[in-house]
Amino acid sequence: MVHQYKSNGYNIVLDVCSGSVHVVDDLVYDIIANYENHTKEQVIELLPSYDKDEVSEAYDEVTGLVEDGTLFTEDIFKDYIIDFKKRKTVVKALCINIAHDCNLACRYCFAGEGEYKGDRGLMPLDIAKKSLDFLVANSGNRVNLEVDFFGGEPLMNWDVVKETVRYGRSLEEKHNKKFRFTLTTNGVLLNDEVMEFANKEMANVVLSIDGRKEIHDYMRPTRNGKGSYDLLLPKFQEFAKKRAGKSYYVRGTYTHNNLDFSKDVLHMADLGFDQISIEPVVSLPDEPYAIKEEDIPYLLDQYDILAKEMIKRHKEGRGFNFFHFMIDLTGGPCVAKRLSGCGSGTEYLSVTPWGDLYPCHQFVGEDGFCIGNVNEGITKPELVDEFKLCNVYAKDKCKDCFARFYCSGGCAANSYKFHGNILDAYDIGCELQKKRIECAIMIKAALADEEENQ
Repeated sequence: MVHQYKSNGYNIVLDVCSGSVHVVDDLVYDIIANYENHTKEQVIELLPSYDKDEVSEAYDEVTGLVEDGTLFTEDIFKDYIIDFKKRKTVVKALCINIAHDCNLACRYCFAGEGEYKGDRGLMPLDIAKKSLDFLVANSGNRVNLEVDFFGGEPLMNWDVVKETVRYGRSLEEKHNKKFRFTLTTNGVLLNDEVMEFANKEMANVVLSIDGRKEIHDYMRPTRNGKGSYDLLLPKFQEFAKKRAGKSYYVRGTYTHNNLDFSKDVLHMADLGFDQISIEPVVSLPDEPYAIKEEDIPYLLDQYDILAKEMIKRHKEGRGFNFFHFMIDLTGGPCVAKRLSGCGSGTEYLSVTPWGDLYPCHQFVGEDGFCIGNVNEGITKPELVDEFKLCNVYAKDKCKDCFARFYCSGGCAANSYKFHGNILDAYDIGCELQKKRIECAIMIKAALADEEENQ
């Protein structure tokens, strides 16, 4: 399968199954568009605006790429999924919902201001420790384990976060494990002590901010209805500086209220943040802030605007990373991850403050999706088996999509939210994801072009 598109003056050809990317001239681009279903003589006749000898020579070059296995390559991965269900469940990551409570009242919060369709509550230390014990016991021979402190707002239960990290460190040598802790915070309770501990122990920190002050304050007010931008921004700027090369992201959500989200990304870049993520809200269409189908063309243009500005700033020596434009064209994830994504419900689970296990944090509170608890372990293996089969070839919308090895079938929770099952796909999200992939590849092409011309 081949995907062709034009972007920012580049003719780009992606060979989906090999991952090869070709940046070509107009002639080769048009030949590839006709190559599969026509002979050489037919292609020459189909392209009368080009010189016949040039078409013939370029056609032979395209044939060479086919013979080299970098164009029109066969899909060798579709049979790989047959053994997915037989694989032993090895858990490598936990999202620990350390607090089902929050000190903000974000309008779009999927967790219902931290309550997850249930009661407010903070995770006791003994449940947090049992969560790590569960992870160690179910991680097999895997050495590197990931734990994300999530909520609600984790800093509302900060002492338990710290003690959980210390407990995790005490397990590492004994069990030949290495924990990679991360923290997601809205920043209200961020202070010097938190920054110091996080910079020592957290491999990554996600700082929630939506961009411009008017956008952020409207969507992320405090519980008394006041804006939170002025409270959070100086803390986040200080924290980003103190990370001193360690991983962090400022992470926001754009909605129907700020379809011009590229301005929010650039606003954060102008504030000095160089690791930025802004994602579309995922909401049912009856919400006033929901992304609508008619918004898609405008949003696609926004990604183009952002990509071009990122290239410009990179050339000026003031570049930044945008999470959804980061793509590895030379290595990237293993085949299993490319086919099945984040591993929710199998390799990746979420734990509530009461010790219940769910496929991921977005399924918490959904009836029928509790798969066990940290005391007894997984008690619904049949549900785990369902998630094992969640892959790009099990989804009709994905198996013939050019983006399938980059998005890995999308989010199971989003599929369930919109279609009532985990083997469908959120259509608006698909369109935006495909555009992000195209922009990411174009940026790679532009930067490679710049290096060649230096």
